[in-house]
Amino acid sequence: MTDNVTIPTGSGEMPARLWLPPTGHGPGIVVLQEIFGVSDYIQRRAAQLAEAGYVVMAPEIYWRLGVTEPVEGEDALQRGMGLVQRLDWDMAVSDAATAVEWLRGRDEVTGGVGAVGFCFGGGLGYNVAAHLEFDGSTPLDALVSYYGSALPALHETLTVTAPSLHHFGLADSYIDTDTVRRLEASLRRQPDTVVETYAGADHAFDNDDMPWHDPAASTLAWATTMEFLRERLPVA
Repeated sequence: MTDNVTIPTGSGEMPARLWLPPTGHGPGIVVLQEIFGVSDYIQRRAAQLAEAGYVVMAPEIYWRLGVTEPVEGEDALQRGMGLVQRLDWDMAVSDAATAVEWLRGRDEVTGGVGAVGFCFGGGLGYNVAAHLEFDGSTPLDALVSYYGSALPALHETLTVTAPSLHHFGLADSYIDTDTVRRLEASLRRQPDTVVETYAGADHAFDNDDMPWHDPAASTLAWATTMEFLRERLPVA
């Protein structure tokens, strides 16, 4: 079951989508979007997580820019990158952290709360995990980051103690292999952190709506993601 909801922030209501599992309750997962917004692909992944037993919510991170619909069309990449450049990163982190706390307070959430982020959302999720820990809020119970685009700029100054899983392709057009290897070494110094790499996989290899989709890497990464989540956020 899917519903449109709004999340109170200090300066307005942030739109979001909420998926309930077949049981109506379970651990919570905040899904953080790519640069294209809460696209059909993001919604499919959210629905799959709900089907697996999680209460899932995907906030519209571009809402402060007046954008609450997916960025689509031939110029989607250019427009998406333009939105990220206009975005106030600190406010995006605050909004995503607010979304985590909102979900944790839902009656349907009967376990811990994690985050799964893709590309832009992967880096955002990492920053949110660090923010919650530094702020003294309840930390994330699990973080999964797919090729987090902001991680090269974040990993040296922000440490995350929440259990985390990071996926990177070794043919990423935006995060070169040397950078991936440096990230891998740095992230693995943090507690309970797993880094998985995929030979030949480009950026956004999990998105089956994009030409960079790598079916083999996508299938393997998703299976690893689900195993990681089942261990850290068990479904009753």
